Amino acid sequence: MGNLKLESNSFSNGQKIPKKFGYKHGNASPHLKISGVSSDAKSLALIMDDPDAMGAVGKIWVHWVLWNIEPSTKEIPESTTPPNSVDGKNDFGEYGYGGPAPPDKEHTYIFKLYSLNKKLSIPKGATKTELESAMKNCILDEAVLKGTFSP
Repeated sequence: MGNLKLESNSFSNGQKIPKKFGYKHGNASPHLKISGVSSDAKSLALIMDDPDAMGAVGKIWVHWVLWNIEPSTKEIPESTTPPNSVDGKNDFGEYGYGGPAPPDKEHTYIFKLYSLNKKLSIPKGATKTELESAMKNCILDEAVLKGTFSP
C-alpha cells in the first residue's frame, strides 16, 4: 500500500471522539483530512463502523458509507458530505452519517478510506457489503483513523 492518510481536526487517532459527533448528541460528522492520494486514483470511498458492537448487538455496526468522493478532495469539513459523492445506508436505516451510539461501554470506531482505480456505479443507499463487493479488485490504497466514544 502507498501513502494514503486519513486524519481529523476533530480528534486524534486513537483518542476520544467529542460528544457532538455522537448519534444522540448532535450527530455531526467529524472533520476529515485526506492526503497521499495516488495520481492514478479515480475515486475515494469511506466506511465508518464499530466492530465492538459485535458484543452488544451481535454484528459490526455500520455508521457511514460514502463513495465516489473526488480523488482531489483534501478534506471533508465537519457536518458535510463531499460534492458529487454518494451516500450509502447505515445500520440506523438512514442515508449518510450516523454517529457513535454505544449501548454498553466505550467502543472504538474505525474510519476506513480507500482510493480506487474507478468510480463505482452502485446506487445511493447501497450497504457496506454492497460497497465492499463493488470495490473488490479496485483498491489502490487504504488508510485508517480510529476514535473511541463512551455512552
